[in-house]
Amino acid sequence: MPAHPTAAGGPGWANLGMDIVSVKRVRRLLDDHGEGFFERMLDPGELADCRTSGGLDLLSLCGRIAAKEAAFKTLRVRGRFLPWRDIVVRRSDGGWPLVELRRGAADMAAQSGITDITVSISHDVDYAVAVAAPILGDPSGPRP
Repeated sequence: MPAHPTAAGGPGWANLGMDIVSVKRVRRLLDDHGEGFFERMLDPGELADCRTSGGLDLLSLCGRIAAKEAAFKTLRVRGRFLPWRDIVVRRSDGGWPLVELRRGAADMAAQSGITDITVSISHDVDYAVAVAAPILGDPSGPRP
């Protein structure tokens, strides 16, 4: 067995991504800049998934932000900024999050051999956390 595992991005390698977001920080951004600030980060469908009759649900919003960051971290691309609107996190009919990669994010994934990204989001009072894992291989296979 080699002394060091396969280098990141090599055959058989999968990069996990994780992120945590503070509700207090997002609340401050919302108070200071309004919902328009988040329109640069989330598409209309994502914002709709975070909306309740009382407005934006902060925990859902934080969860989406954490999921986007975690998904981006799986790509491990040097010198690139997170393409916020190219990573879309929507709620499936069953309630779990689904990641869709568009434009620049899809290109980065293809360069890394990633065909899809799966993500899990959790939140409680003050924080939201997300963990993402890349799916490597045949993009025509079944999707959950």
